[in-house]
Amino acid sequence: MEAGPLVNIMLPLVNSFKKVEDRMKDKYRHIFEPLVVGNHVIKNRIIMGSMHTGLEEGGQEDFSRMGTYFAERASTGIGLIITGGISPNEEGALDGAIFNKENQVPRHKIVTDAVHNANEDTKICMQILHSGPLATSEELVAASPVRSRIGRLVPNEMSLKVLRKQIDDFIRCAELCKKANYDGVEIIGSAGYFISTFFVNKTNLRTDEYGGSFSNKIRIATEIVKGIRESVGEDFLIIFRIPAMDMLEGGMSWDEICTLGRALENAGVSIVSTHFSWHESPVPTIATMVPRAAFTSVTKRLKKVVNVPVITSNRINMPDVAESVLANGDADLVSMARPFLADGKIFEKIKKGREDEINTCIACNQACLDHAFDKKEISCLVNPRACNETNLNYLPTTTKKTIAVIGAGPAGLAFSEIAALRGHNVELFEASDQIGGQFNLAKQIPGKEEFHETIRYFSTMIKKNGVKVYLNKKVQPIDFIGKKYDDVIVSTGVYPRSLDIPGSDEKIVISYIDAIKNIDKIGKKVVLIGAGGIGFDMAELLSHGKKNPSTNIDDFAEQWGIDFTNHPRGGVTGITSKASKSEREIYLLQRKVTPLGIALGKTTGWTHRLSLRKKEIKMLKGVTYKKIVKNGIYVSINDQEQFLECDNIIVCAGQEPARSFYNSANNVEFRMHLVGGAFEARELDAKVAIKQASELAAVI
Repeated sequence: MEAGPLVNIMLPLVNSFKKVEDRMKDKYRHIFEPLVVGNHVIKNRIIMGSMHTGLEEGGQEDFSRMGTYFAERASTGIGLIITGGISPNEEGALDGAIFNKENQVPRHKIVTDAVHNANEDTKICMQILHSGPLATSEELVAASPVRSRIGRLVPNEMSLKVLRKQIDDFIRCAELCKKANYDGVEIIGSAGYFISTFFVNKTNLRTDEYGGSFSNKIRIATEIVKGIRESVGEDFLIIFRIPAMDMLEGGMSWDEICTLGRALENAGVSIVSTHFSWHESPVPTIATMVPRAAFTSVTKRLKKVVNVPVITSNRINMPDVAESVLANGDADLVSMARPFLADGKIFEKIKKGREDEINTCIACNQACLDHAFDKKEISCLVNPRACNETNLNYLPTTTKKTIAVIGAGPAGLAFSEIAALRGHNVELFEASDQIGGQFNLAKQIPGKEEFHETIRYFSTMIKKNGVKVYLNKKVQPIDFIGKKYDDVIVSTGVYPRSLDIPGSDEKIVISYIDAIKNIDKIGKKVVLIGAGGIGFDMAELLSHGKKNPSTNIDDFAEQWGIDFTNHPRGGVTGITSKASKSEREIYLLQRKVTPLGIALGKTTGWTHRLSLRKKEIKMLKGVTYKKIVKNGIYVSINDQEQFLECDNIIVCAGQEPARSFYNSANNVEFRMHLVGGAFEARELDAKVAIKQASELAAVI
């Protein structure tokens, strides 16, 4: 019997799909290789690493949201998920997320059931995070009463009885995790949290059996692991995150790290996860200025020392990077935490050969880690649906509309992608010759090269979803007369704010936009007016030398004083930073008397400030601008008048909404909506712009 017409049509499509998956398995052979760990089989080598969501402190509703969040990612076939950190007791709580009572088990089962129902092969482990000196409780404890540089309180000194209670609480927490159907736990013994304070001299001043010799210092770690293993049995995964390079002066030596790794293996861990830096370390490890896979060579060395599988992490955000790390033998598993926020379907897209559709993590930290440290629910700048899967969904429209979008910056692109995905006819008009808006400026800033990926993503998705794009097309309301648009989205962005200073019309005064576009024409002496994000970006661009620390690991190590080859204590002890002094003489000025850059992101702002100090940029606050002349500017600082001679004055003093289209639209036949910078001109706030546009596109 001959196959019917439908079979004849579908069979080639099915075969084609199989070929794509087979091709991906060949291309990413190491990613798709299963890993046997004890009695567990982890189906592939990319794991979703721990990322605190801000939902862990809540009740049943928040755990339901968390279950949906994890389940959506598990459904793609990822082999292992690690939750955000949850404390084993009150004294170790960072944000009130605690798991130490039997009556808390049901809410955790909401999460584990959601994951296992979405994919029975996906493992989920809860991270046990005792935050030690970073805890917010008045009862906080650490190895010794030594305040963390970034902590608010001095930890209480622990008696042996109190110390052993901490060990028992870890064990009890793991027992509860098993009852809640977690497949295992990850114990975080790094980053300056409780356990890691025992490992280094600066925070462990004890003279009992948990201090002094290094074998004593790691006793708490091995006793926790042994206790958990004895309690939960061999079928439970125990992952231990160690400080493989803590980036502290006088930190752990390489021999000590190896000793710790072997001791944990002997104690019964299933997997060792490598972590880099303490939170108080003066070296960036997660910011976008850090090269991709910068630290995997450290993991590779440790992998040769222990016999259990080893996880590596940090700035691995695309499948080709992960595959390269695995193929090079740097690790057995690759942790990608923030990339699963940026794109919950990333693993599915890898399987199906849709890499161009991956919404890449740009390591900005603005909606994830910055939110976490400000006690807010986290999300993602490029994907505001992250952690909002229950309340922000892009469902097919029941009323198809024809919509014009004016401006192809972040807000216009986000709206266009989602509205077209939902089934609307979308036409996108852009006055310039390329999409991206201010992202096209951002991508030129050293350390922000990842913005290329966001533009690539939007370019792919608007094409896939059938958005009609008109470049070099500056439109006015009159152009739409007689055209059947139901709605017009005005996403025309911002324009630079002009100066109100005598002499601001001098030729040496230019906007930051013109400066970026004509960077080679900028002189050797430069004054930047405005020290927000734009001012810092301009200073970084103008001071950039021939080396590329954000893309070259050797240059990065040289700039930040890291020795990856010899691994002195902490990786940094005795190593002098060789950051290149700026060839330009640059002044970064602000009117406010607060420290420069204080409004920058909590987790990345300090890296930008430190980077500019290393380049000897002159940063001045409390500046009153008096008068600009053809060769400089007169200012007053602390009632002392000064003249700053310069070749160029670059205005980085904020923006205004670009609303000419909106303001000239009178008596039009369509509804108008302002989004992004056209709605409110903030400090180039792409996070707000994309979120606002996405939420509008979801309901229009």
